[in-house]
Amino acid sequence: MQSLQGRVALITGVSRRNGIGYGIAKRLASMGADLFLHSFQPYDKEMPAVGELCDLEILVDELRSFGTAVDHLEADFLEPESPGRVMNTAAEKLGHIDIVVLNHTRDTLAEFQDLTAEEIDKHLSVNVRAALLLIQAYSKQHDGRAGGRIILLTSGQDLGPMPHLAYVACKGALHQLTASLSDIFIDTGITVNTVNPGPTRTYQPPEAVEQEVLKRMPLERWGEPADAARLIGWLVSDDAMWVTGQVVNSEGGFRRG
Repeated sequence: MQSLQGRVALITGVSRRNGIGYGIAKRLASMGADLFLHSFQPYDKEMPAVGELCDLEILVDELRSFGTAVDHLEADFLEPESPGRVMNTAAEKLGHIDIVVLNHTRDTLAEFQDLTAEEIDKHLSVNVRAALLLIQAYSKQHDGRAGGRIILLTSGQDLGPMPHLAYVACKGALHQLTASLSDIFIDTGITVNTVNPGPTRTYQPPEAVEQEVLKRMPLERWGEPADAARLIGWLVSDDAMWVTGQVVNSEGGFRRG
């Protein structure tokens, strides 16, 4: 496993033990990276299917058991100043930020007929505006040292239809930004890549959904947060220094349609 010793990763959307964000945090901590975690549990508490929530200090303590430094800040990305505050606090607490993994998201599962202007704006603010502002703030503190990495997460919305269109619009925007962001940062040595983790078990889905997804998975299981985390761990390592501007679909052979 490539070492991330001496590097610092900012990971957004780390709120619960069964989430992709926490899976990524565990992977990078096991590789030796120090961590700064962002979360916003009030959003998670509004969502009916997020699964177990626990005290964030418990998650932080678990990650410190890997022997790395871990700090944390809760912030609402609906507030325009929050992305800059998160990045600045991370740099103040842990020094130079080398790796940014933008795992946070907003998806209230609203069907098309139920969308409102306010809800569309909230999706765009959290999923797209906050991502761009975080990347901008990251670039301002980056000093050109080796190992600069930006990872976005998307949802395979380009591979087939999905029902929640505000979410689809936002994830589609991140997908389309990947190549352009990569071009902006290539001269600085920072790579930019996007990962689509496919159907991932971050909660217990309704039985009908469970069975429908399983029918489409040739490996007869859903993805796990550790699956996405392994790929991201590689993309932020030195082994992937030649990979940039890519959208990587890691779906376990998921059969659509």
